[in-house]
Amino acid sequence: MFKMPVLLIPRASLACRSARRLFGAALAISMLFVSNACQKAGSAVEPAVSVVVTEVIQKDVPIYSTWVGTTVGFVNAQIRPQVQGFLVKQNYKDGDLVKAGQLLFQIDDREYKAAFDQAVGNLAQQEAILTKNQLDVARLVPLQTRGAASKEELDDAVQSTRGSEAQIQATKAAVESARLNLEWTKVVSPIEGIAEIATVQVGDLVNPSTLLTTVSQLDPIKVTFPISEREYLQFASRIKEHAETGRAKGEPDLEMVLADGATYPYPGRFYVTNRQVDLQTGTIQVQAVFPNPENILRPGLYAKVRGATEVRRAALLIPQRAVQETQGQYQVAVVGSDNKVSLRKVTPGDQVESLWIIDDGLQRGEQVVTEGLQKVKEGMEVKPQVATESSPSPSPAAKDGAPPRPETASPRS
Repeated sequence: MFKMPVLLIPRASLACRSARRLFGAALAISMLFVSNACQKAGSAVEPAVSVVVTEVIQKDVPIYSTWVGTTVGFVNAQIRPQVQGFLVKQNYKDGDLVKAGQLLFQIDDREYKAAFDQAVGNLAQQEAILTKNQLDVARLVPLQTRGAASKEELDDAVQSTRGSEAQIQATKAAVESARLNLEWTKVVSPIEGIAEIATVQVGDLVNPSTLLTTVSQLDPIKVTFPISEREYLQFASRIKEHAETGRAKGEPDLEMVLADGATYPYPGRFYVTNRQVDLQTGTIQVQAVFPNPENILRPGLYAKVRGATEVRRAALLIPQRAVQETQGQYQVAVVGSDNKVSLRKVTPGDQVESLWIIDDGLQRGEQVVTEGLQKVKEGMEVKPQVATESSPSPSPAAKDGAPPRPETASPRS
């Protein structure tokens, strides 16, 4: 029977193999330790994240309220005729600046001139009758004294004289009425202002209900805008003082921003408050006046009016971009004296251009991160660099709605 040969390995060879295996395992373990040590060494020397910080400032800040309104003429005179007739002439150019008393339209006056002449003739006739009756009285008085005339004849003459005097008064009134009608055929402007495009033309039959044109006094010009009941109650005492004295103590000048975004160069002032709050809107109409020496502004323009209605004393201010919103919560990244970051909840108030008033959560002199917010987290050590740009002026702080939303951060795990 065939037997497989048996291979005999010396004991020394087996020992060498075991040694090599142990050496390989030890080498792998040592390399692992070295790798971990290198990683730890690399993380230890990793540079801190660079961020830009700005110091929290504190100062008095004017708080501005803003309202949207419409320009209207200071006086808007609707020009209507006071007599009926055919329009024979328009004496101004549409859109012209007209003077007070300037002739605007001419109505055919022939009928009214004839009526005036007739009234004057009637007056002359009544005056002649009065003169005759006065002469009769003067003649009958001595005759009645001598008995040559009866008392009845004298009484009739006296009564006729008194009747003539009354008739003359009535005739004089008719003359004045005819004179006025004749004058009213010339339609003049009652004020100085800009005359709009005429709504009639030569040849039209016009009457006292016909609107011929409108003349608006534009210097100064008024701006009408609504304020809420709450605002009215807030300013009620100052409105009352303005009505009594002409201008309340500390009453601010008003600015006006036009539809093109430009700020009107002339400051305005509060003028008057309407009588009643609108029950449907809960607002009350207010008017302000602005100089308009070049008549640039016209009625009907969009106008945003704003004024410093209060001053926030010792307000804390930071750039708006330093505020993050996370799930409805506002927070800022504060860098401490040890250059470590602390994420802190804050309560923002009114906006002041690119700055925000912080009502709660910060102290004066603290430093907040304005650039690099997405790179920082709680407790992280950073390398702060102070912002070099100058802070914007803290005027105005607006109350015309919600300020721009702050930078929104993704929720952190």
